[in-house]
Amino acid sequence: MNIQPTISVITVVLNGIETIERTIESVINQTYNNIEYIIIDGGSNDGTQDLLKKYESRVSTIISEPDNGLYDAMNKGLKIASGDYLWFINSGDEIAEIETTQKIFENQEFADVYYGETIMINRNNQIIGKRRLTPPKKLTWKSLRNGMLISHQSIIVAKNKSDFYNINYKFSADYEWVLLVLKNSAKIVNTNMILSKFLDGGLTKKNIIKGLKERFKIMCKYYGVFSTVLFHIPIGIRFFFYYFKNKRF
Repeated sequence: MNIQPTISVITVVLNGIETIERTIESVINQTYNNIEYIIIDGGSNDGTQDLLKKYESRVSTIISEPDNGLYDAMNKGLKIASGDYLWFINSGDEIAEIETTQKIFENQEFADVYYGETIMINRNNQIIGKRRLTPPKKLTWKSLRNGMLISHQSIIVAKNKSDFYNINYKFSADYEWVLLVLKNSAKIVNTNMILSKFLDGGLTKKNIIKGLKERFKIMCKYYGVFSTVLFHIPIGIRFFFYYFKNKRF
């Protein structure tokens, strides 16, 4: 008999009337049946709450109330998630294909972490291209010395390996969260698949300098100041040449 783990997919949204529906559709139309879908709305006033009512019968839990920011909302999702695995697909982002979840778990490896590639999309759902940073063939917590190599939307984590987000960070708590998950995990599987579509221009990108400062602070905490400064030399060079060539970051 095949044992299918339960995947808790969590979507955080605030005033996402223009983007939330395609996110929801990408989750509820998955061919994999054992999904617990949780939507955390921060008290939207743009019609998002009315739209969510349309999907009440196909979503496990919907919470609509004010929160203390993105990571506080994500922690709310973590607290009520009952699945074996956690997957954050926030408003505007999408699971790559309707068969994606099924393809990941049909081999039943039961790893601590599954990860993959990400495609960037714009608000018109047009593909921009892959992320500037590419996930390595073999991912460990030390890999993140080179930056956020794995998109938050393209990592699926065993719930027993996850802690809550540190809400003292406003823009880079996801970086620390992923780092700690990887540090606590023994079996990390590269799916060699595109797992998600990521909407360009989110909170972190709009606050890129503040986010990078937070990330540098986190890196110093876990990798040491000298190592962090040393690794930022090639990081900066790669960033410059990528931006010069692609006019985006």
